[in-house]
Amino acid sequence: MATEERSATHRREQADALLGEIQRGGSGRLTLFLGAAPGVGKTYAMLSRARELKKQGIDVVVGLVETHGRIETQALLEGLELLPRTRLDYQGRPMEELDLDALLARKPRIALVDELAHRNVPGSRHERRWQDVIELLDAGIDVYTTVNIQHLESLNDVVHRITGVRVSETVPDLVFDRLRDIKLIDLPPRELIERLQQGKVYVPDQAAHALQAFFSPSNLTALRELAMQTAADRVDSDLRESQAARGVPGIALRRRVLVAIDGQGQSEYLVRVARRLAERRDAPWGVVTVQTGRVADAAQQLELDRAFALARRLGGDAEVVHGASIADAILDHASRTGVSTIVLGRTRERPVARMFNQTLTQQLLQRGAHYELTIFATPEARAKSRRSVREFGRRMTRSDIGLAVLSAIFATIAGAIAERWVGLDDLSMVFIVAVVVVASRTRMSAAVLAAALCFLSYNFFFIDPRFTLMIGGRQGVATVLMFLLAALVAGRLASRLRTQIVALRAANAHVTALQALSRQLAVAADLGQVMAAGRQALKQATGADALVHVGNAPLPDDGPQVFSEKDRAAADWSLRHRQEAGRHTDTLGNAAWWFRPLSTDGDADGLIGLRFAEDAPRAGPEQARLIEAMADDIAQAVVRARLVADLEDARVSGETERLRSALLSSVSHDLRSPLASIIGAAESLEHYADAMSADDRRSLLDTVRTEGERLDRYVQNLLDMTRLGHGGLTLNRDWIGVDELVGSAVGRLQRYQPEAKFDLRFTPGLAPIWVHPALVEQALFNVIENAVKFSPPGEAIIVDASDIDGRLRVDVTDRGPGIPDDERERIFDMFYSVERGDRGRQGTGLGLAITQGMVGAHGGSVDALPGPNGRGTTIRITLPRLTPPTPA
Repeated sequence: MATEERSATHRREQADALLGEIQRGGSGRLTLFLGAAPGVGKTYAMLSRARELKKQGIDVVVGLVETHGRIETQALLEGLELLPRTRLDYQGRPMEELDLDALLARKPRIALVDELAHRNVPGSRHERRWQDVIELLDAGIDVYTTVNIQHLESLNDVVHRITGVRVSETVPDLVFDRLRDIKLIDLPPRELIERLQQGKVYVPDQAAHALQAFFSPSNLTALRELAMQTAADRVDSDLRESQAARGVPGIALRRRVLVAIDGQGQSEYLVRVARRLAERRDAPWGVVTVQTGRVADAAQQLELDRAFALARRLGGDAEVVHGASIADAILDHASRTGVSTIVLGRTRERPVARMFNQTLTQQLLQRGAHYELTIFATPEARAKSRRSVREFGRRMTRSDIGLAVLSAIFATIAGAIAERWVGLDDLSMVFIVAVVVVASRTRMSAAVLAAALCFLSYNFFFIDPRFTLMIGGRQGVATVLMFLLAALVAGRLASRLRTQIVALRAANAHVTALQALSRQLAVAADLGQVMAAGRQALKQATGADALVHVGNAPLPDDGPQVFSEKDRAAADWSLRHRQEAGRHTDTLGNAAWWFRPLSTDGDADGLIGLRFAEDAPRAGPEQARLIEAMADDIAQAVVRARLVADLEDARVSGETERLRSALLSSVSHDLRSPLASIIGAAESLEHYADAMSADDRRSLLDTVRTEGERLDRYVQNLLDMTRLGHGGLTLNRDWIGVDELVGSAVGRLQRYQPEAKFDLRFTPGLAPIWVHPALVEQALFNVIENAVKFSPPGEAIIVDASDIDGRLRVDVTDRGPGIPDDERERIFDMFYSVERGDRGRQGTGLGLAITQGMVGAHGGSVDALPGPNGRGTTIRITLPRLTPPTPA
């Protein structure tokens, strides 16, 4: 069994590697010239390689190269096609950037784009140049680029500890996943310092400053080692992928690495640490934070948002979970997602919690027997420990402190009243209630403050000797100590209960929003109603203007929403690249709208847009998860609506094809009979009119007229069906009264058969119906004509219209011989005629078949039933009562 599992794992790994190779083959590949520091010759090496490729006949274009005035580097540009840069105005100064659109339109085999970590001028399509490179790669263009090791996002903290400089322009590690080749451009520190002193890197003033700071020999040596290690790790990773693609056994996939963060000053550091750890282990990784119900302050929430955004840029997952116990929530999430290693930052361990083995680390050690725990001490941990007392007070707001003080004052007043007027001796419960009230409305720190104030007040005012903090007698000491303990325990329990309630409310709000959306989507009949339901649900859940746009067409020019050119560019980019764009993102972030694609099976099938208030902060992780879940539900509903529409089109097309076949067969099968009668009567009149009597001539003329009218009805029926079925059976619905429909059909028939009698019955207050009037009238005409044809002379045809269970039912009853039971279902078949009853030999055998098709196109049905008391036949037409869809 173990051998089979290892074999299955090996096959999955090989398939994943091959799939990765296939997916990468469909887009451009990245060649990275990596250096330890500026001045090592990255741009020079890139241009030298480009000249070699140009000589080999490969299409190479220089998109953007920074020579920094170096003559030898500028000389290498000769002979290479140089794309002009685009000009942008920023704060009154002209600036030049990469012309991304021109490069995409030129679409060379290889594009040279220097300085991958560069921050673009505000107003550019993307905030960072590496995003421009990603778009070029997605367009199938290979890119050569340069970057220094200090700009790699996951190494930002390491570089800061080495050099003391915090690099602001960074490149996420996920860009490295697009690498085809990495070229390490190495230069010994001594030679780099000589180049710096010769002015080949910076101007003299900058060079002198750099030698004293960043370009010290120790820093350069450490950065050089870091660059070599990064290049070696990438070679290692490529080797593992190529071996897996060839099916080499013995390479097992690692399980997940999970890092837990709390927003207390070390979150981004831990994310970078987890990324490096996962990279070394070749394992997937993710970030989690636990919300216990305590409302995070603005600084803490901002740190969490930045850490989550950093995790996604580095290629990890990010998720928010709810729970009263942080340890339980982390372990549950780790078990559910297959985590093997949990990464934590070393937190301040409270002495009391450590005495009872209740610190987070101790709880995870006790309960997480199957997990590897990795604990990192951050550079800020020691300073944070020294600030613990001040932070404890800072975590309480003024309102929390005020509530604690007021609770102690009111408890003291209530105790004095209870002692004097009620005669209550034990007043400890009065103060405990005050502590519980504070704990149930604020956080635990405020409850502890309330417990301390109530303890002092209880001791000062009600424990002998009064109005002092001294306690007389052992019994008094025991009383106040037990009160303090009870107050702390009660406050802890109340605070914990409040935390659980807040967490449940947050989870319930999430679930309620999704349930409301699901209910609205479930009753949406078509794509327009799906879009309207999704737009309304997003607006209610986020409080922002919402848009649901289906399809790959640009945003509409008219409508309730107004879009600027930047908004349209962000929407177009989001659709094409299947990524978020617009406000609060790194792509076209100066747009007013935020856009997210609606993805179905990996394809963008539309997008949702949100326009928050101008001063609204970026959506937090919880709200982002809700929006993502709602977008997935809307995308699935769009697929369902389109599938239903396709099925309806297929059904209508099938019905139309059946009707067309019937019409063609009818022309050759049934229309020849009246035509033959007319032709025969005309020939007789032509050849024998002089020899005929006046009665014979009148008889032949009556035959021509009768057969002509009969033929006219058949042809009219055929023309109506041909017109309605042209290009598909289109239902041009409109509101019409039921009495008007029945009256029109009866009126048409009485023009042909004025002797026919009718008994029309309508339920009082019968509402109009939304149908195709001409189609339903023709169906009623066919049924009523069929009933008149076989009813005895003088017998009235009963037409009864009523509403039954929200559907319109029209019963047409005749007094004829009826239809045999074994043939009642077959009368709706084309060209089927019974020897007796409602389908005699003289008909085309098409009227009821056409009626069934017309009613069926409306979603209704036609049934043949026995008449009342077993006499005659009742043809029942049932139509659903639909309403027009809400305009999108």
